[in-house]
Amino acid sequence: MGREQIAENIEKYLKEHENKEMLRFITCGSVDDGKSTLIGRLLYDSKMIFEDQLAAVKNETKKYGTVGEESEIDFALLIDGLQSEREQGITIDVAYRFFATDKRKYIIADTPGHEQYTRNMVTGASTADLAVILIDARKGVLTQTRRHSFLVSLLGIRNIVVAINKMDLVDYSRERFDEIVADYERMYKQLRVSLPYKNFRQKIDFIPLSALKGDNVVDRSERMPWYEGEALLPYLDTVQIERGEFRAFRFPVQYVNRPNLDFRGFAGTIAAGSVSEGDTVTVYPSKKQSRVKEIVFPLNPETDTPEDTSGASTATAPMAVTLTLEDEIDISRGDLIVKEGEREPWFGDSFEAMMVWMDETSLKPREYILKLYSKEANATVSSIMFKRDVNDWEKIEAKSLELNDIARVKIDLSEKVAFDLYEESRRTGAFILIDKITNNTVAAGMIAGISTRQKSERTYTEAEKALNAYIREFYPEWECKAV
Repeated sequence: MGREQIAENIEKYLKEHENKEMLRFITCGSVDDGKSTLIGRLLYDSKMIFEDQLAAVKNETKKYGTVGEESEIDFALLIDGLQSEREQGITIDVAYRFFATDKRKYIIADTPGHEQYTRNMVTGASTADLAVILIDARKGVLTQTRRHSFLVSLLGIRNIVVAINKMDLVDYSRERFDEIVADYERMYKQLRVSLPYKNFRQKIDFIPLSALKGDNVVDRSERMPWYEGEALLPYLDTVQIERGEFRAFRFPVQYVNRPNLDFRGFAGTIAAGSVSEGDTVTVYPSKKQSRVKEIVFPLNPETDTPEDTSGASTATAPMAVTLTLEDEIDISRGDLIVKEGEREPWFGDSFEAMMVWMDETSLKPREYILKLYSKEANATVSSIMFKRDVNDWEKIEAKSLELNDIARVKIDLSEKVAFDLYEESRRTGAFILIDKITNNTVAAGMIAGISTRQKSERTYTEAEKALNAYIREFYPEWECKAV
């Protein structure tokens, strides 16, 4: 819908806009591969830049621009908003931008290419459905290309678009494009072996383009008649997002809604699957069972009625709803509601995970707060099995973790929790670690396997042994065991 139509009927536009499918994607690649330029071009060609923004960017281009031609706009300046980013011509922080077409809404995360900003890239990729990995047509597959391909795969992104940029600098050569495609496919075969996931499948497509010139960004380029595929934007509009085959119902409880004595509901966002009124459900960690009495949908603030009245007896992911149960069960924030007869979650106090360390301070042998969906528990990293070199994917022995390190670790919890493997369910298989002292998020992790917690033998002091002997002698009714 054009701007004129928006002006004429804003309510119709907003309603259509509300019902569009949302696609989150990231751009990543080596330094100066043109990530910010590509996003700037997408925003510009899709008419999502206001006139005052465009005028400001034209002025900034004269000051910071790197395009070399006064008549052109440095599209990267639309994205790189930090002063240091503009001065250096690089991306440092994750920049989020929104735009929409007639078919979809998009949230783009422009992530930095430098190795020192790996944690920023992980943050941007954690919620993405698709990754656009840029490769400079002059340089081909680089070490940073290998690193970013590994990271987006580790974070469970199943759709990858390899955008071979700056084709204008290699005379739009088909031979160069085919050479880079072959190199990337060989690299990916090696990468696949290093991933911790057994049944993880990705869809990879290749698009030759020039972000600066606009070739194959929004419209097919006449300069590359040999390319028979779609331009990038039509591709994004129509690509089928791979969601995996996990369909079991998962409902993390975020809030217990008790407005009065007659109502007690459990509010949250459905992480996976669907639920209907009358379904038998199991609540973890208590493993108590009940039946869904009612599904309450959010109210429309204008009409004060549920937003979804059609088929209101069924709710699916990722809807935010409130469930009421037929039986009075003790349920609180952090509990997980699942459906009887479907795949059960893992339930234990220990698991193995691939973890990215994101704090300036190294990993310490102490308790952290683990947050898994809405559940919080005390946790310790009991062992570092190996550290993974993100450039060549080799295993490295490690005794501690520093900023941007990625490792396979074993985590022990203070209580049993319900969880899924990350490759099956991102929402119930991902966690963060929070430092109890600073309250910083120090790590992000993906559960990769189950584990058994080893019970350690406690060493008692002489004073504790003497107290134990005294109690057993003078207070035998307490039935105290010898230590």
